[in-house]
Amino acid sequence: MNHLISTRDVSKAEISNILKTAEEMEKLLEEKKPCEFMKGKLLATLFYEPSTRTRLSFETAVKRLGGNVIGFTDAKSTSVTKGETLRDTISVIGGYADLIVIRHPYEGASRLASECSKIPVINAGDGSNQHPTQTLLDLYTIKREIGKIDKLNIAFVGDLKYGRTVHSLCQALSLFDDVNIRLISPKELKMPQEIIEDIKSKVNLEEMEEMDLEEIDCIYMTRIQKERFPDPNEYHKVKGIYKLTKSQVENKKVIVMHPLPRVDEIEQDMDLLEQSVYFKQSFYGIPVRMAILKLLYESNNQ
Repeated sequence: MNHLISTRDVSKAEISNILKTAEEMEKLLEEKKPCEFMKGKLLATLFYEPSTRTRLSFETAVKRLGGNVIGFTDAKSTSVTKGETLRDTISVIGGYADLIVIRHPYEGASRLASECSKIPVINAGDGSNQHPTQTLLDLYTIKREIGKIDKLNIAFVGDLKYGRTVHSLCQALSLFDDVNIRLISPKELKMPQEIIEDIKSKVNLEEMEEMDLEEIDCIYMTRIQKERFPDPNEYHKVKGIYKLTKSQVENKKVIVMHPLPRVDEIEQDMDLLEQSVYFKQSFYGIPVRMAILKLLYESNNQ
């Protein structure tokens, strides 16, 4: 890999290599062993949209590897306000850092950044399009908590239209064998048709509005993304439409995932159930992003 922009760009073998490397990184974290793989190296984090877990886990990951961070969390404090183009920003940052992580509100912005960058670019979310590093930590969570990815029965619940995490993850799951995907959403928030067309021949796929969670190994809840709705009235029509409760999962062999942040779609008393792995999922972002940084830097500096 030269960059990590979309799950479409990553093969099953590359995914396996990233997950294997993430296991090694997790062991380093558990054993509290110092790592200086990226000593003297800089990661630039360019966040044009708000972020907590993605930004902080990338910062943690590079520091755990011995490197350091530059960047911004608010584009209003940069030369963007003076009219600087994304292309020029990337060209400038390419002279300062060794890798770039970018989150941007516009679909395709990360791809554009990679095309004009002389250093590796990692997509940390571009609008409602893709979020490939979230997908990789999701796959790592599934493998760690269930023990397999092949022959998986997974239900995606909630905002499947604007939820970039589910777009990326569905495409990645289509690379594995005998995966059954259940898409549960209101008709206003259905999975985009281009994603359906991309995966329907590779997975067993069903769409529904009812929250049917029978014979499911993994429930992937999502919040209804208010900030993506062009019309606030449309948001209020679907707000709170799905809620996962303790009684729905406590006696089932299932894991519950969520990319976070959550609003009201998972009740608070779910947090102590062993089935609820969304905080573990958030932690797994550190070893996975350590693995991504390590492998990308290696592949670009051989």
